[in-house]
Formats: sequence, structure tokens, C-alpha cells
Amino acid sequence: MSTRSYIFSTLAAAVAAIGIVCSCSTTSKLPEGEILYTGVKKVEIAPSDSGRISSELASELKEAVDVAPNNYWKLLSWRYPFPLGLWVYNHWPNPPKGFKHWIYEKLVEEPVLVSDVRPEVRTHMIEQLLDNNGYFRGTATYELVKGRNPRKAKILYSVTPGPAYPIDTIYTLPDSTRLGHLIDSLATRDPYLTTPRRIYSSDSLSVARTRITNVLRNKGYYFFRPEYIEYLADSIRQPGQIDLKIVLGRNIPAFAREPYRTGKVKILVERYAGGGVPDTIALNRATLIQMTPSRLRAKSIEDCIAFRPGRTFAVRNMDRTQTYLSRLGIFNTINIEAMPDTLTKDERLLDVNIYCRFDMPLETSLEVNASSKSNSYIGPGLTFGVTNKNIFGGGEQLSVNLTGTYEWQTGRGRSSVFNSYEFGLTGSLSFPRLLAPKFIPRSRYQLNWTRFTLNADILNRPHYFKMAQFNASVSYEWRLRRHVQNSFTPFKLTYTNLMHTTAEFDSIMAANPAVAQSFRSQFIPQMIYSYVYDRQLDRNNTINWQFSIQEAGNVFWAIYRACGVKGEKELFGTPFSQFVKGTTQLVWGHRIFSGDNWLVSRVAVGAAHAYGNASQVPYAEQFYVGGANSVRAFTVRSIGPGSYRAPEGQPQDYFDRTGTFKFEANVEYRFPLFGPLHGALFIDAGNVWFLKKDSMRPGGTLRASSFLRDLALGTGVGLRFDIGMLVLRGDLGIGIHAPYDTGKRGYYNMTSFGNSLAFHLAIGYPF
Repeated sequence: MSTRSYIFSTLAAAVAAIGIVCSCSTTSKLPEGEILYTGVKKVEIAPSDSGRISSELASELKEAVDVAPNNYWKLLSWRYPFPLGLWVYNHWPNPPKGFKHWIYEKLVEEPVLVSDVRPEVRTHMIEQLLDNNGYFRGTATYELVKGRNPRKAKILYSVTPGPAYPIDTIYTLPDSTRLGHLIDSLATRDPYLTTPRRIYSSDSLSVARTRITNVLRNKGYYFFRPEYIEYLADSIRQPGQIDLKIVLGRNIPAFAREPYRTGKVKILVERYAGGGVPDTIALNRATLIQMTPSRLRAKSIEDCIAFRPGRTFAVRNMDRTQTYLSRLGIFNTINIEAMPDTLTKDERLLDVNIYCRFDMPLETSLEVNASSKSNSYIGPGLTFGVTNKNIFGGGEQLSVNLTGTYEWQTGRGRSSVFNSYEFGLTGSLSFPRLLAPKFIPRSRYQLNWTRFTLNADILNRPHYFKMAQFNASVSYEWRLRRHVQNSFTPFKLTYTNLMHTTAEFDSIMAANPAVAQSFRSQFIPQMIYSYVYDRQLDRNNTINWQFSIQEAGNVFWAIYRACGVKGEKELFGTPFSQFVKGTTQLVWGHRIFSGDNWLVSRVAVGAAHAYGNASQVPYAEQFYVGGANSVRAFTVRSIGPGSYRAPEGQPQDYFDRTGTFKFEANVEYRFPLFGPLHGALFIDAGNVWFLKKDSMRPGGTLRASSFLRDLALGTGVGLRFDIGMLVLRGDLGIGIHAPYDTGKRGYYNMTSFGNSLAFHLAIGYPF
């Protein structure tokens, strides 16, 4: 038998087997009078007398009847056409044991019957949902829709909501008591209870009383609970409308009706290993009992205590204290309890007991990764870190990280197997407070950091160069408000030294003196400020705005000029760079349709300008586009500046793909698929340009007349595996327009569809 005949016969046998399975009865063993359930035909929701019901309520009604039938793939919400499990149930015997029994148990699927679904109960559930949302005259019915086999049926649900009942009048509590007065005033300011002609909703009323209770518990009523507030609804006095009366439950205990003040505050700090000798320290706000020997600064603990003895007890102070202590990062257990003071009879006091247990002070981490870069370098990397989380007893962190990578270059005719390596050592000392003058505004309710950092790094590209870089910095991070993050680096000094170059690299630099100037050995003294505003405006809109400005060399240049030094100025015998650089980025997210469907847009702009002591911005500070977080249809440093592309015969590499002005715009639609898997559709545009004219790279200068034509444009699709703490992302970019001359006419100028594709693997969302 020929290979073609064998394949044909195999396919024919497979098709025949599938046909036999599909044709065999899947209802032969059903009990008498039972009907096989094959899914929901439809949920027909008639318009209400008040208009269409909300999409949220419609989703709840459909979810109430959503029962999976047999041969149903829940991840894709798809009922596949091959009921193998039902066929096994109806036609295979079930051996008591052995391999055949194991196979039977793996394949069999018991039938889902209409009697199991209980549609009459589900119609009652629909009517209850309608009642809870103000449709008191709503009704629901069901109908079995049978096909050729009378023992199989889908279920058609019909819902008639009827008129919606709005709340007309609300009668609040009499303010004869302090508690009644507070509830009355809070109810008259609640966003739901004060909305005119709002439709009755038991869930919204429940949320409203929870809001009222939370305020009461922050005003001293620690033992008050939401269920102590009850609603009485009357639909008789005004037909078609609801009169609502707020009352207090009859079984409220006396201690829940009275406000409390804060009594004694006691803090017990235990060692990680347990045991020790107690040492009692009297603080201004509390009494600290520390099990010694242990390393702890009492002032750091006192700053975390939000309670004030004698003041009104507020639950928010429990949450704040828990948060402040957790942010120190030195405890693995924190418990806060409030207990009535039974020794004081004249007033109601709550004593606060705080129990903390130290975490292990030393933390080690080992990170192994593999990289695949757009310049054809691939290889593994290793990062080993050690952190002392409490070196001085106040949450100060001393971290040392050792990083090493090696890579080899694929293709391009390279003969060397070991092509590149990089290793670096970084040490940082971080204080959980601002070691800065008091005039810098800050909030004690947010954690502020002061960081001192030292770093050394050596990068070896055997075919190009070996470079060493050293830097030292001092930075402050603080928050004025919950949504605003500030960072200021008053001093950062970077030294780069081009230790060795190859003839090939020298030829590239000789062809472009501006690039060579940006690679020179130099000092970069910098001052940097950044601002981040990150906020969820409401459940459907988010905004993130980032802005940073940095300068380099201006302070040193001013000092030298004041001393009368002219010409190129040097620091320790090496020129220092002088430039200014600014970047800004706006990301706006908007929920569309319903559920987890988001349209996220991003615009990013950056500019840098060298002057005075430098003719070019250092290479590491210049902009580039392309890659997993930029214009994803193009690889990193594969486009720009502007419409420039190296002529035929000249080296084509990524060194000259940078600029001093950047513009990027992205729009991405993110939607759920099933479980943690999400999809994305995106459009990206962007490029880099020079603010100064570069005769060696024609077309690279920013010009208004060619700006739109110089924008690289791409689209694509992506998959995201989002498990909350980690997002793995794969994006396939498809090029639409390249800013340089590709030899093809028209706006779509990609040489071929295959050459326009770029795939990126990354961690985290692109923006």
C-alpha cells in the first residue's frame, strides 16, 4: 500500500469512527421520564415599563441560569460536538476493577438532566433578583425546546421585569440620641440615599448602611455593625413607588450604642527565635515591651503608632498602624486587638494591644533568566542578592547584588561561541525616612525613603568594545498624597570608560563622529527629579502621568566658570558631560463594554540637548524606539533617527539608531479569554529624531513637514498570562509603515508580510 493510500485510509477510518460515535444514542440509558439537558437556548428579557434593565442586572439574571451541559468546555464557553463521555456512559460496561475500569472512569461523563438543572427553581431565583433590584412585579418562566430527539432539550427562559419601583421618600431616625443624630446626618449625605428617583436596590441599600457603619466606627462606635441598621419599605401608600424608613434593630447591645475613647496602648515585640528577656520602655504614645536581645529603634516603632490615648477611638487608626508597621519590613506577624478597659468605671475606654514578631533579618535571592535580544544576542543571566532588612534597628536595608550574564550572537557568520559578557556589583543603603531638610514637604502617612547607591559594571562586546561604568547616587522618594510619588536625586555621578575597541567598532565610529563623541570616556554628574501621578478615577477610568527632568554638568560648569576656567572643563582629568533632558508619559485606561475589557492609550515624549562642555548627549542617555514596550512591529534600535537608514555598503548596526527627541503613541484593547489568559489588539507609532542637524545621518533631524511621514506604524495581537503577581506576555507586531525608503511606493511600504513581523516575549504589561 502506498503512503498516500495509507494516509487516506487512516483519515477515512478516523472520520468513520467519529461518525459512529456521533450517531450512537446518548440517551438510551436515561431513566424513564428524564430529559437530557443540552444547554440554555436563550434568556429573553423583555423591556421594562421603565425602559431596558441595566447590563449588570441582565448579567446577573443570565448567570443565575448558567448551568454547563455535557461535553462542554467551560474555559472557552463552547459545547463541542463529540459527546464521548455520554457515549461511554450509555454503551460501555463498567468493569469492577482493572485497567478497563480505569479507562472507563477517565472517559465517562454522567448525563446532566433537566431535573438536575431544576429550571423551576431558577425562575424563582430570577424573580428574587428582580425583587432585590426594584422590579417587584417581575415574572420568569421557562420552556423546554426539543429537537429531533424528544429526550433532549434546551431551556428557553423568558423574563418580564415589569415596572421599576423608585424610592420616593426616606424617613430617617429621630435625632433624640447622639447615635440617631449621627446616622440621620450620614444618611442625608449618602450618595445612593440622596440620589433623586433612584430605583430600589437591596444591594445598594446594604452598601449604604456599610458606609454609614464605617463612619460610625471611626467616630468611636467600635462595636457597631451594619446589621444594626434596618430598612422598612412601603409600596402601598404611593402605588408604584417606595417609601423607605431607616430604623435601628431591637437587639442592639448597650455597649454598641456608646462611643469609646482610646485607653492604654501596649506594644509587645518578640524575637524571631522566641524567648528573650522583656525590656519595658515608656514612649509618649505607648508602652513598648521588647524581648531582648534584639535590634530595634524605639523611635521607629513610635512613629508607626496612629493612636493617641484619650482621643476618640477610630478603626482607621488600627488599619494605619498595621500598614505603617508592615512597611518597615522587619516583622512577619502583626496583630492588633482592642479590648474594653474594665478597670476604669467613669468612662468607656478601649485599650490597644499590638503584638509584633520579628522576621529573619537576612534575605537572599537568586534570579536566573534567559534573554533573546533584537541584536541576535541570546544567553543566560544570574543575579544573586543579599539584604539585611534591619541593619540599624529601624527598618534600614542594606542590599548587595551581584549580576552576571553571558551571551553569544547567532547568525551573521560569527565564529566565536562565547561572544559577550557583563557583570556588575551594586550596593545600596536605604532608610525608611527622609534624611533631608524639613522644608521638603512630606506626609507621615506614607512611607518615605532615602537611598545611597554604589554600582560598578563591566560590559564586554568582543567584536566591538569593552566598557566600564561606575556610579554613585543619593536619592529621596516621598509622597505628598496617596496618588503622587516624588523622587529627587540631588547627586548622581557616573563615570564611563571605553577600555578597549576593535577595528570594526572604530570603523563604525569613524563613519559617524557624532556617535563616537557620545561613546567617549566621560563623567556625567546629574541631578534628577521625577513625578508620578497614578490613580483610578472610578471603576471605569484610570490615569498614570509620569514626568522627569534631569540636568548634567551645570553645577560643575558654573563652579569652573566662577573660577575663571575657560574651554573644555575636566573632572579628575576627564571631560564631564553637560546636557538637559526631559521626558513625560501619559497613560489612560478606559473600561469598555463590561467586565475586564479595557482600552488603554499611551503618549510619550522625550527631549535631550547637549551644550557647553559637551557637543553630544551621552549614548546611554539618548532615546531609541522599537521592542516589546515601544513600537512592537520593529525590534529595538531598528528604526530612526527620522527617515535615516545607513546606505548600502556601510555597517548596519544599532549604534546609530538613537536620537535626542522621541515621540511614541500606543492604543491597546485588552480583553479576557478564559481564566488567567487575556488577549490584546494594538496599534503603535513612534520614532526618534535629532534636535541638531547631523550631516552624517540625513533625514534624522526633526522637521514638522515630515513628522507624520517619519512615524513608524505597526499593529499586532498579543497574549497575556496574568496571575496577578506575574504577567507573562507575548506580542506579535505587524509592520505597516517604515519611516525609511524600502524600495516600495505607497504608505504601506513593507517589503513583504513575513519581513514585517516581529515577536516579543516580555514580563509585565507594556504600559
